Amino acid sequence: MPQLTLHSPLGELTVSEEDGQVVALDWGRGRDQTVTPLLAEAREQLHEWFDGKRGDFRLPLAPHGTEFQKRVWQAMREIPPGRTARYGEIARTLNSSARAVGMACGANPIPIIIPCHRVVAASGRLGGYSGEGGAETKRYLLRLEAAFVQELLP
Repeated sequence: MPQLTLHSPLGELTVSEEDGQVVALDWGRGRDQTVTPLLAEAREQLHEWFDGKRGDFRLPLAPHGTEFQKRVWQAMREIPPGRTARYGEIARTLNSSARAVGMACGANPIPIIIPCHRVVAASGRLGGYSGEGGAETKRYLLRLEAAFVQELLP
């Protein structure tokens, strides 16, 4: 499976590709380093996103998971940059429970690109984050997006 590691403000991140689609984003350095057109584009889009020059990602994604998890991940992709949604809000749209949505968020194999950091608890508290650094990383990602959205305002 082709992988490409990039440097980010969160440390090294590795993007993995399978059959011409992004299937994973992991913290740390990947074992295999292969530059494919898709992985080069993913690296470029991630750099632009961290630099505040991109609000969303336009990449073909194929995360491995259950049908329910894929529906949750799609719902997360529909949350605009700089905004958040509650676990319960997503659960209601999928006729599920907040706990099930939280578990699907934690199983997200493509964090940042599939923005699980945009999902928060009913009280507005951050909730957990499965990426390296936990809630502090989630807080950083939300602040980064808030700053990006603020720059877009007249």
